[in-house]
Amino acid sequence: MMSSHNPPAGPDKPLLAARICGGFFLAIFLAMMAAGIGPAPALAASIAASTASPSLVSADSGQKQQALPAPVQARAWFGQEGASAEARQFADWVVDSRDNQGMPFIVIDKADARVFVFAADGRLRGAAAALLGLARGDDSVPDIGNRPLATIRPEERTTPAGRFVAALDRNLHGVEILWVDYDSALSLHRVVAGSAREQRAQRLATPSTQDNRISYGCINVPVGFYNKVVNPAFTGTNGIVYILPETRSLAATFPAYYPVSSTVASPS
Repeated sequence: MMSSHNPPAGPDKPLLAARICGGFFLAIFLAMMAAGIGPAPALAASIAASTASPSLVSADSGQKQQALPAPVQARAWFGQEGASAEARQFADWVVDSRDNQGMPFIVIDKADARVFVFAADGRLRGAAAALLGLARGDDSVPDIGNRPLATIRPEERTTPAGRFVAALDRNLHGVEILWVDYDSALSLHRVVAGSAREQRAQRLATPSTQDNRISYGCINVPVGFYNKVVNPAFTGTNGIVYILPETRSLAATFPAYYPVSSTVASPS
């Protein structure tokens, strides 16, 4: 905290002295004019010019100072982790705009079937492959959260895109999950066994993204990733989950989104 004895920010001493003296001579000049004994016109012009605010100049060159550059935009820090250009650009926007409001956040790249978990300051805590809804699409079927799984048709098994406030909680079986959207029963959780033919754990382990669409809409991640990254990041706090679209643009899904300049600064 600054001392109350510190002088306020403002012009340096030479400029301040020039302004004080200029004001003094201007007062004398005005008094002389009022008495009818003003100086010659040339002198009057000189005095008036001397009271004008001085230009900002460089002390060593006498050149006018250049305008300060625009603030550098911030971005997310991915370290050595690979990510699509869209996921990187979006995470940069989250950090630069502070849309996460000081909370941890997750970016889910449906097109690449990847989950990225970030600390509140934009540092990547971890990334992993994910299983997503069987059907392509960026919207949930109305009231799908209240329907039994057996009634959900294959084309309705979508993972919706958007911004969600998420929190750790437990499902009806008492298992901890990250609730993404309660109304649509959308959550991020440890990979479940499912039926034998689904082979969910094996799908997560393959390098291809073509076999990652299998769930009813929820996001399945490896057990170790959930335990070591997701749980610690969201313990004791809410967070934001961003699910990127696959049939719409970023701008259409997130109206406040803007591309971040390539001249950026990562979190220090």
